[in-house]
Amino acid sequence: MIREGKLQGVGQPSLKDSENRRTIKVEIQKEGMNMKLVFVRHGESEWNALNLFTGWSDVELTQKGEQEAHHAGKVLRSLGIQFDHVYLSVLKRAIHTGHIVLSELNQDYLPETKSWRLNERHYGALQGLNKQETREKYGDEQVLLWRRSYDVMPPLLSEEEAAKQAQDPRYKHLQVKDLPQGETLKTTLERVLPIWQDKIAVDLLDGKNVLVVAHGNSLRSLVKYLLNLSEDEILKFEIPTGTPLVFDLDENLQVKEYHFEK
Repeated sequence: MIREGKLQGVGQPSLKDSENRRTIKVEIQKEGMNMKLVFVRHGESEWNALNLFTGWSDVELTQKGEQEAHHAGKVLRSLGIQFDHVYLSVLKRAIHTGHIVLSELNQDYLPETKSWRLNERHYGALQGLNKQETREKYGDEQVLLWRRSYDVMPPLLSEEEAAKQAQDPRYKHLQVKDLPQGETLKTTLERVLPIWQDKIAVDLLDGKNVLVVAHGNSLRSLVKYLLNLSEDEILKFEIPTGTPLVFDLDENLQVKEYHFEK
């Protein structure tokens, strides 16, 4: 039968700040379909270990991070999920985590989509700074606002840094105005939502199981949308590194159940 409806989260008719609302028609093969959507936050990175603001900085996994990725893959293998597509950010800590997970699943052959829209929240001028030293300089309260509020913007990149970012081969196809110089969790969701609407949700509505390997805040923004969490609720929602978050979805992409697999 043909299903027609807006792509939306549970009990959420629309996202006020979102554009590109569109209606998608898909043929559902049978009633009662149960799609799997799995989020994996990349394993510990070098800057995680050094307690630095990372954001869009492209840093490698630590040995511990690689072990976390292997563990995530083994956990998913034990669940017996056959994925159809994997989505990754364009940052190597997510890409390498995803490839390790797929290797453990023996599903290295899966088609994959890499997108800047799944990048971590952009921390602007804070990127590369030590979090403790930043607290000592600006105070605990200010740093907490930058890190954990829903809509407080961090200090932005300088124009010189922004111009350098725009020349990165990963982003040269984008208009400079579309590249953030800093983000909140709110604007991270606005950036991430189009790939959900145009790609991930389309795959799920087609009955496919989807794996998304990305970052703490880009994944948390999608969790907020899928579960229709309040601003306060999403600020308390943590996604540990290398720990799969599994969603069971019905044919309308309503979340039937979700849980972490440790």
